[in-house]
Amino acid sequence: MDPREQSVPTSIGLLLLRLGAGGFMITHGWGKVQTLLQVVKGHYEGKEVPFPDPIGLGPAFSLALAALAEFFCALLVTVGFATRLASIPPAITMIVAALIVHGADPWTSGPDSPASKEPALLFLSAFLALFFTGPGQFSLDASLKRRRAKVEAAK
Repeated sequence: MDPREQSVPTSIGLLLLRLGAGGFMITHGWGKVQTLLQVVKGHYEGKEVPFPDPIGLGPAFSLALAALAEFFCALLVTVGFATRLASIPPAITMIVAALIVHGADPWTSGPDSPASKEPALLFLSAFLALFFTGPGQFSLDASLKRRRAKVEAAK
């Protein structure tokens, strides 16, 4: 949907969704970025990288994909740049987290089971919603679109 066709309340809702989902995902992904930097610096040379290998690509590569999705793509979603495209990697990462990494965990956490599928599924729903709706009027995507329209109109 063209951001200019969305109402202001809808765009405010999408802004809040982007800031919440993207912002919280960034903090979730920052630890993975830090661990990835340690891997790149060779701190885990000869040791096992402390990250699961849920789809058989190796723990270091899986960590790199998760860091890209959870930090860098979430940052793009938060500011509303390439939002629909940037929402795909976090959504895929959350599918893998919910169904494979936490596949045997209960739906919600509790005193007997601190891990659960619930956070991954909540993030998944937010990133899927942004994929289908777009970023709204208050985003870099919309700002760039307005700027391009002004340039085209001036020609």
